[in-house]
Amino acid sequence: MNVKGKAAIVTASTRGIGWACVKALAKEGAIVYMAARNREAAEQRIEELAGQGLSAKWVYCDASVKESYASMAKEVEASEGKIDILVNNFGTSNPKTDLDIEKTAYEDFMNTLDLNLASVYLSVQAVLPVMKRQGGGSIINISSIGGQLPDVARIGYAVSKDAIIYLSKNIALQEGRNGIRVNVVCPGQTATDAVKGNMSEAFQELFLRHTPIRRMGTPEEIAAAVLYFASEEAAYTTGQVLSVSGGFGMGTPVYGDLMGLSAENRH
Repeated sequence: MNVKGKAAIVTASTRGIGWACVKALAKEGAIVYMAARNREAAEQRIEELAGQGLSAKWVYCDASVKESYASMAKEVEASEGKIDILVNNFGTSNPKTDLDIEKTAYEDFMNTLDLNLASVYLSVQAVLPVMKRQGGGSIINISSIGGQLPDVARIGYAVSKDAIIYLSKNIALQEGRNGIRVNVVCPGQTATDAVKGNMSEAFQELFLRHTPIRRMGTPEEIAAAVLYFASEEAAYTTGQVLSVSGGFGMGTPVYGDLMGLSAENRH
C-alpha cells in the first residue's frame, strides 16, 4: 500500500489496534506519530520498532485534555510540514457503569459520548486546516460492530460508535471537494488485552457462536483495513464503512442458537 513518506498520526497507539496500525504504517514507509498521553509507554514501543529497523515518533495527546488535540496537530505540522493521515483509534467505556438504559446513569452515559465523540470531532477539526492547505488527506475513524448492531449493554459505547459512523459520513461529504477522504473501520471481537480483560470466556464463546468465521480477529487484521483506507490505492474511496468482524451478526437471529447445538440437532 502506497503511504511511503506520508505523515501519519495514530491516537491511542501504544497497544491493541492502535499499535498494530502504527506497525502497519511504519512498515510501508509512513512517518508515524504515536499520539498518546504516556510518553514512557510510547518510547518503549518506539524502541521495539527500532529493533525491527522501523521508526515512529511520540506526540502528546490525552483524551481527557481536549486542548491536546490541537497541540498534537500543531506539533506534527511544525515537524513535518504536513499531516497526510489521521487514524482516530481512541475509544473508551467502563463496563461497570456503561450498562443498559435502566442501569446506566445519565452522567456516565454522557461522559462516554463526550470522550469518544470528542476524540474524533476535535482531532479532525485540528488537522483539517493542514490537510486543506496541502490539497488532501485521509482520515480513518475506528468505530465498532457495536456501533452497527444494538446490544443489551454498553449503551454509551454503542451510541457513541454509531455516532462516529454518521459523523464520518458527514465529514466525508463536506470535505471531499478539498481532497480529504474519511472512512470508517468497524472491528468485531478482536483479540486485544481490553477484550480479554473485560469479557468472560463464556461471553467470548457466545459472541463467536454468532461469527461465521469462528474466531476473534487480530489487531493486525484491523490494521490492514486501516492501511488500505490510508493508502493511495483508496484514493477514490470515501464515506465508506468496512466491518472487519468475521461476519458477526450477518446471519438470521437463530444462527447463534443453531451453532450451539450438536451437529445432529441443527436440522
